[in-house]
Formats: sequence, structure tokens, C-alpha cells
Amino acid sequence: SVNIALVNELKIICEPMGIDVWEVIHAAGTKPFGFMPFWPGPGLGGHCIPIDPFYLTWKAKEYGVRTRFIELAGEINRSMPRYVISKVQDCLNFYSKPLKGSRVLILGLAYKSDIDDMRESPSLELIKLLEEKGATVDYHDPFVPEIGMSREYSQFAGRKSHDLSSHYDCFVLATKHSCFSQAEILSHGVPVVDTRNFLPKHKQVFPA
Repeated sequence: SVNIALVNELKIICEPMGIDVWEVIHAAGTKPFGFMPFWPGPGLGGHCIPIDPFYLTWKAKEYGVRTRFIELAGEINRSMPRYVISKVQDCLNFYSKPLKGSRVLILGLAYKSDIDDMRESPSLELIKLLEEKGATVDYHDPFVPEIGMSREYSQFAGRKSHDLSSHYDCFVLATKHSCFSQAEILSHGVPVVDTRNFLPKHKQVFPA
């Protein structure tokens, strides 16, 4: 959780500097020892990392100890979906479109690649935030054909996966499934906010 929060913060720092954080991580990976890569993304998901550190936080409070790193990491990681929303707004502004009334397709509902587990998925938070701002939001995920019940997002239960099409104003690539095709995604001519560094540099790709 702490390492992911650090790399997420580095992504936010690097963006106004014109530095590609993904290139930085790959360069750091050329060190032959003592390096483990962590990758930025749209937020944390799963049943472990977003939740388990706070069991320790809760227990530590019983002993009068504040777990500052854990709490700060949680704060940063929970803020990432809002950072992605700001990038969606920037993307749509580039095409002179407001977020309110736009049609957005989230690519990937599962919290990580090639699984069907959507527990604590940041994609669910992205849908909620986008809809609160007036967007119409669908999702596309071959691993999750229909949204089941969840603890915090029960309002989405029953929604079904949609196909990619040019009827959307923006795609948001939130999960890097290996079955996703770069060529197919780009073929629709829809601008893409890419949170996973999945797509090549392209005029219609907006890193986030």
C-alpha cells in the first residue's frame, strides 16, 4: 500500500514536469539488484491491500500509536480515482466537450488484469464519480459480464458489459486485460484516457 501510494504520487509529480513515470520505473528496473517495481494506476482494488493495512491501524490506536505512513498511503490511493476524473475532463475539454452529458466507457471493471474479481475495484468508484458529474457511463469487461452485489456499490448490480463502439465520447482504460486489443480500442476513433500505460503514444491517447 505504501509503495503503491509512493509511485502514484510520483506519477502526479512527474506529469507537470513532462516526465514519463513509466519510463522512470523501467529505467530504475535496469538496476541489477535491490529493485522491485510498483506501477501507478487509477486506485487500489481487491480484498487485501485497500483494507488489511487498516486492521493494523485500528489495532495500533488501541495502544496509542498513530500509523502515519499507512494512513497517508490510504489517503493518496483513495484520491487516485478523482485524479483520473480530472484527466477525463481534460481529455473532453480538448475536444470542446463538457463532462456533463458525455458518454464514457470504462474498459475493465475487475481490479486487476485477467481476473473476474471486482471487489473494491477503482472502476466502480470511477463510474460513481463520473455519474455524479452528469456523464452517462457504461463498462466493457469480458471477465465481468454483469455487475454483482458489492458492499459500497449495490446501485450498480445488474449492469451488463457493453461492446466497444464509436458512440462514446471517451474511453477510460482502467484494467489492462491481456485480451484487450490496442488496435481495436484505437480503431473506433474515440479518445482514450489510459491509466495503465497500455496504449502506444497516439494523438487520441491521454495518459492518466
